[in-house]
Amino acid sequence: MYPKSTTVIPVISLQGQNCTGCVTSTLCSEYPAIKNILLDDLLPGVKLDFVFHPTIMTASGNLAMDMLEKAGKERGYVLIIDGAIPAKDDGIYCVTGEKDGKKSTILDEVIEFSRNAMLVIALGTCAAFGGIAAAHPNPTGARGVGDVFLTHEIKVPLINIPGCPPHPDWLFGTITEVLLKGLENVELDDLKRPKTFYGKLIHENCPNRAYFDEGKFAKKLGDKGCLYELGCKGPITYSDCPLRQWNGKTNWVIGCGAPCSGCTQPEFPDFVGDFYDRIIDVETPASLHKAKTPEK
Repeated sequence: MYPKSTTVIPVISLQGQNCTGCVTSTLCSEYPAIKNILLDDLLPGVKLDFVFHPTIMTASGNLAMDMLEKAGKERGYVLIIDGAIPAKDDGIYCVTGEKDGKKSTILDEVIEFSRNAMLVIALGTCAAFGGIAAAHPNPTGARGVGDVFLTHEIKVPLINIPGCPPHPDWLFGTITEVLLKGLENVELDDLKRPKTFYGKLIHENCPNRAYFDEGKFAKKLGDKGCLYELGCKGPITYSDCPLRQWNGKTNWVIGCGAPCSGCTQPEFPDFVGDFYDRIIDVETPASLHKAKTPEK
């Protein structure tokens, strides 16, 4: 039981075609720690109550499905969906349990439980845009949550929190922003991503930006210089990874010497190119200089 003065917001977490990496990442939240998110107020007088979470709940089998069914009949919960939604063959490629003796799929659950939610959050790039699960040849017809909403005319507010995996701050920071400002005052981009976390290109805040501007590019991993020639997708990728970093600001991908893979973008992975292949639609200082130099 919670104090009468506490506003309790139920949270239902569903998992589709995923590797559990997005959930694992967000459970590694540090500020606040996940134990505080689960047990304490997220904001003074506001508590998140995770009534169904397949990764951390102790219930299983019929007991778990009964809990989900009961929670889904209420209104006003936050629904977090992790993983892509296979839509081919009535969603049979991701069975999540049984209901009335019949197989229940993540497609069934998304359609059913989205309608009573006050907010749906697509957690991770697979949930937001299809991601790796929807990569070519996509035999299961995997789709992002937004595509499922369009097909089934579900008009519940949706926020995308892409990333492979997403930073825990992107999830809990977004929920906090919604609680503080109100859903209508949270600024989203055209892809329904919160601009607080996805408002700028990685390229704008990259510590290697000076190398790019000077035309100094690494030729192999481990070299000093911009990683653009080694496949860095920072010039086309929106997120605050350079500022936020990971694991208590220990490091991040480019800080480790690896190129950005563009994982927060809807084009990931098929249309951002191979990890170590240079993207060709960004003008570099070298190419600009060549374009301005008249041929002899």
